[in-house]
Amino acid sequence: MSGRKRRKAPRSVSRAPSARPRRAPNASVKQTQGRLRVAAAGLGLAAALAGLALLLFGWSFLRAPGGGKVQRFEVLPGESAGSLVGRLAAAGLTQSPRLLATYLHVFSPSLELAPGRHVVPDDLSSRELVKRLARGAGRGTAHVVIPEGYNHVQLSERLQQLGVCDAEEFRSAARDAGQARKLGLPADSAEGYLYPATYELLANSTPSAVVAVLVGEAQKRWTALLAKRGAELALRQKEHGLTAHDVITLASIIEKEAAKADEKPLIASVFLNRLADPTFRPLRMLQSDPTASYGCLVQSPPPASCSPGRPTPGMLRDATNRYNTYRHAGLPPGPISSPGEAAILAVLAPARTDYLYFVAQGGGRHRFSRTFSEHRGAIEQAP
Repeated sequence: MSGRKRRKAPRSVSRAPSARPRRAPNASVKQTQGRLRVAAAGLGLAAALAGLALLLFGWSFLRAPGGGKVQRFEVLPGESAGSLVGRLAAAGLTQSPRLLATYLHVFSPSLELAPGRHVVPDDLSSRELVKRLARGAGRGTAHVVIPEGYNHVQLSERLQQLGVCDAEEFRSAARDAGQARKLGLPADSAEGYLYPATYELLANSTPSAVVAVLVGEAQKRWTALLAKRGAELALRQKEHGLTAHDVITLASIIEKEAAKADEKPLIASVFLNRLADPTFRPLRMLQSDPTASYGCLVQSPPPASCSPGRPTPGMLRDATNRYNTYRHAGLPPGPISSPGEAAILAVLAPARTDYLYFVAQGGGRHRFSRTFSEHRGAIEQAP
């Protein structure tokens, strides 16, 4: 037996596999996931709000169901949006006050509406309504035709009907002596200088701005006319003592009296003859019916003799009417209408006649006479 010790074989030990320990979720991952969820919710909310805003913007272009009737509406200084849209709804200018209030809050939070009186049609879209009440750019225009012979009262009614400005405020602006002086007019009123022409005027304008546009056109036309016919104005000043303003005044009367263009120089000759002829009686009396009618429009209080319609004998006898040229010699205090170029030229270059009378004969025409007896015969033959 050998003395060596036998080595024991190593005992194999089988161990059960141990499970891996789970790691706790990282805190930064949690935060990232939370942020993603918040961002997703925010994006969804933003998309929803953008969709609502888009719908609201589209709604703002829809026209109101009115028939296009022009309404007078006053914006009060410092008025809240809630009060404003409530009154707009009561006036029939919007069918959805809540949507309009939201539209103002979302799309026009800093927009300032113009305090004061406005004229707006009842079929405007909300977008256009807001533009007009703010008197902002892009608010649209109105095509305005001013006929020859219109006075400021007739014109004011047309301007309101077309949605340009308030009629009552336009009448005040046209007769504002301070504004007339600022515009360089030789009178206390813009009557006679609201030039008859065709205009594109901004919708819902201030009356003073409209007066300035019309007067500016009159001044431009008058300057161009005098550049060509200055010698004739000088002749009228020499022969009849007429100033440039007197020419406009007489032309405004001719515009009311004449229905046919070819008769304007003849009617001008009658009036100029009455002013100059020492045999005409009553001396220097123009005896024009339209002047007395105009006095009833502008004199405050109106003379007691005034009545609607055609001038009555009582009106023509009333000396309290300052525009009554049957009782006051010479020209009236100022123009009575807006004369066109043909009427102005008729005064600058009248027909050379010895006529002192004329009477309507129907069809817009007149019969002219030299003596009162001829005139009486023409009256008897009038239709």
